[in-house]
Amino acid sequence: MSVNSGEILFIKSVKDGIPNRDPLNESDARRVFGEEDGRISLSDVSIKRDVRDFVLAKYPDGGDKKRHYIFCRQERTADGKLLGRQKLAESILKAVNKEKSKNKRDHLLASSFDMRVFGVVYSVGRESFHQTGPVQFGWAHSLHPVETKYVQGTVVMPGKDIGVNDKGEQQGSQQGTIWTTYTLPFAVFAMPAVINAHIARDTGMDEEDMNLLLEGLWKGTMHRQARGRGIQQPLLLMHVEYKDPFTRIGYLEDYITLRPGREQWLGGQPPTALSEIELDITRLEEILVDNKHKISRVRYWLHPGLNIIGNLPGEMCTME
Repeated sequence: MSVNSGEILFIKSVKDGIPNRDPLNESDARRVFGEEDGRISLSDVSIKRDVRDFVLAKYPDGGDKKRHYIFCRQERTADGKLLGRQKLAESILKAVNKEKSKNKRDHLLASSFDMRVFGVVYSVGRESFHQTGPVQFGWAHSLHPVETKYVQGTVVMPGKDIGVNDKGEQQGSQQGTIWTTYTLPFAVFAMPAVINAHIARDTGMDEEDMNLLLEGLWKGTMHRQARGRGIQQPLLLMHVEYKDPFTRIGYLEDYITLRPGREQWLGGQPPTALSEIELDITRLEEILVDNKHKISRVRYWLHPGLNIIGNLPGEMCTME
């Protein structure tokens, strides 16, 4: 089945970590809005990495239909060298027995989930094509100001082996190394996305891809782990589909607010747990009801621990 134009609103939380760090700011949180505003942000690249890693883990061999390969991935040769675009593409085409085809674009789109959904820029030698993806993510911004903390600790292992010189004296550090990092106790982020039906038909993105994307957002958030990223939890995922491919309400994230407000987040005891916050969706509920004649379907997934004010119209679903 073809994909309808639509919008996605995804809300997630993180404890004891920073999901997306800024290498230009000592690996602190990314701040698009500046220090005075206080909010921190996650790039769309980070969100798509969660989805890609989940799909790659679920379908390492491309799935039964050989449609769920991941092109943008990290893969190494037997001697540890990273594969480039050409070798990654060739490995997918070989897996689907199309390595000799002259129409690489169509066969790669047919076989690669992330190409069909997110698009791709492919340029190797004389071969090149640029495909815009039907799904475009915005940045995810925290729904409140955030004050990150600078912490440090020690690793018990010394940085170098301890040796003995000709006199029998030990040489080298006998102490562990010191580590430093920025972290935050708790934060909640909202991320928007749009889906373009016309581009989806061009790439071949179908209903199965749409459902896998939603699953990847929810489960991929929990699947991709790293110590510095903290413990992340999906809280609310909403998918709105429109009857008219040229219709869009837009900026759904602007119709939600998080309680408590700014002053408490910057105070001495900001919220540190899911039970201490409430998500007010009353304005979102109103805008969806006001535009129900334009909407073909609303479905959403909700974490049972999230306290919400208001009610979402549509079908409440579960992730199996």
